[in-house]
Amino acid sequence: MSGSEVVRLRPQRIRVMCWSLAVAVVVVFSLIATSLTGPTGSGPATFQRGDQFAMIGLGLLVAIGILMVTRLRVEADAQGVRVRNVIGSYDVPWDEVRAVRFNRGSAWASLELVGEEQLNILALQAADKEHAVAGVRALRALHATHQQTVTPQAG
Repeated sequence: MSGSEVVRLRPQRIRVMCWSLAVAVVVVFSLIATSLTGPTGSGPATFQRGDQFAMIGLGLLVAIGILMVTRLRVEADAQGVRVRNVIGSYDVPWDEVRAVRFNRGSAWASLELVGEEQLNILALQAADKEHAVAGVRALRALHATHQQTVTPQAG
């Protein structure tokens, strides 16, 4: 493993699911918008063109919210790990990482930090099976390489 290696990982299955769901949401909201017509005689409600456009706009906003999940990623190199979750990004140097964990039954991997804190890595999900396992192994290898370069200097 070279010192300039960069590991970039993104979830696989959730991205496909999110894109499919986002398209479905836009289609459903568009169909609802086209079904909003003028008075039908069965109720007091009347719908204008603006209501139809608002419904389509609402569908687009929901789809954008769903697509926020596709932003998940983790990038690591010799200096540290950069994690982007749905809300928040974290830049953690290897000195602050005690372990890269992916416990049985966990939905995603995590970093065990020095201060007894834990940082979830949502980009490495159990649903991705071998892709996630390979990602955790790559992160562990980078962490081990960093530990080997630091330990001889401290001793």
